[in-house]
Amino acid sequence: MAKRENFTADRVAGFKCLPGKQQTIYWDAKTPGLGLRVTTAGAKSYIFETKLNKKTLRLTIGDVRTWAVGDAQKKATSLKALTDEKIDPRQLRAEELAVAAAKLAEEESKSKERSRGEVPLSEAWQDYLEDRQPHWSPRHYNNHVALAKPGGTKRARGRRQGDEGNTLPGPIFPILSTRLTNLDSETVKAWLRKEVVRGPTQAESAYRKLRTFATWCASVKKYAGIVPSDAFTHREVRAEVPKMKPKDDCLQREQLSPWFKAVREINNPFISAYLQILLLTGSRRNELAPLKWVDVEFTWKKLTIRDKVEGERTIPLTPYVAFLLMDLRRRNETPPNIRRMNKSLEDNAPWKPSPYVFTSKTAASGYIAEPRIAHNQALRVAGIDGLTIHGLRRSFGTLCEWVDTPTGISAQIMGHKPSALAEKHYRRRPIDMLRTWHEMIEAWILEQAGIEFKLDQEKPTLKAAQ
Repeated sequence: MAKRENFTADRVAGFKCLPGKQQTIYWDAKTPGLGLRVTTAGAKSYIFETKLNKKTLRLTIGDVRTWAVGDAQKKATSLKALTDEKIDPRQLRAEELAVAAAKLAEEESKSKERSRGEVPLSEAWQDYLEDRQPHWSPRHYNNHVALAKPGGTKRARGRRQGDEGNTLPGPIFPILSTRLTNLDSETVKAWLRKEVVRGPTQAESAYRKLRTFATWCASVKKYAGIVPSDAFTHREVRAEVPKMKPKDDCLQREQLSPWFKAVREINNPFISAYLQILLLTGSRRNELAPLKWVDVEFTWKKLTIRDKVEGERTIPLTPYVAFLLMDLRRRNETPPNIRRMNKSLEDNAPWKPSPYVFTSKTAASGYIAEPRIAHNQALRVAGIDGLTIHGLRRSFGTLCEWVDTPTGISAQIMGHKPSALAEKHYRRRPIDMLRTWHEMIEAWILEQAGIEFKLDQEKPTLKAAQ
């Protein structure tokens, strides 16, 4: 063993590896167990060596370039104190490392959790729509998109009456910027309270869809545990949800005359005809709006329209409805004036008739998108309150009973799903049978509305006041 000497900075700097050896260890005479290992390459590091449980224990303290002599002596003294207590410094160090690693992992987990919680609702909402779209119908998916839309633009100059989109944002849009971790019951309650003032029906629908969204978040690993579990189920939140009653708006027989008079005076002939045909066919608004000319058969008196249940259905083309459509076809196939034709040519977009029956120059789809404004204006003129577009469909089904129409006939025309066993499996009514009843229904409605109509006349007129 090398001679023990009191370690000083100068002496440590002068220690060298003895000739013929791979390393040489010098021991400090002042501090028990402290040594300096010097290799043939000149590397120097402090070590600690002692006996523990009758076995030699050697630990490296550190390089002389980072450890001063005094610091190395203090470290060796502390290690000696541990070993005198029969404590293995290696085991103690391993336990300290394990605690440090656990603490680091916990901090990383919290950091990751915070990062997940920083995600705005808008990002998770898009993930939700993408995940669920394959399992939803296009209509259900579009309803979700519409409820979260940011809003449209202001009405353009020259736009036809009633043919503009809703400029207000959807009820879900105001809450989309909220971070998921902040989506608690207080936030939801405040949001819901504001949206109920804007429109209780839309607010109730938005609430139900967001509640389902929160359930989805809890089931997805990416968002699980972020949204508070009672965000949408807390008692105070549920108290803000409006209690919606089933709508029962319906035109009464005595209201047919003022309703037809006001609707026929709407400046936009396409919206005017659209509303009348909705009432006379009992169709859903989204079934009739995208009707194309290829689906209209004037010769065989048939209309093929979209159907919510079956995909599409064929219904009779009754005389007055045919008259309205003939007028729209004439308007659609009449070229614009010379000035507009020249502008179309300049824009490299030659004029051509629209493929849609209820065409719209401003709607992105090419057909009527929003007839409610014009209809509401007509209702004010007619003095009728609370009649919705869907109420026209309800009106058709109710008015059919005035002419004793069999329930299965009106249901097939309207596209109701058969409810009875016989209707499902044993009733296949031909279009001619439907036409007989449908024309009878139309004639009765026109009579009650005071409209005199003959197939060969150019324009139906109102009966003279008695």
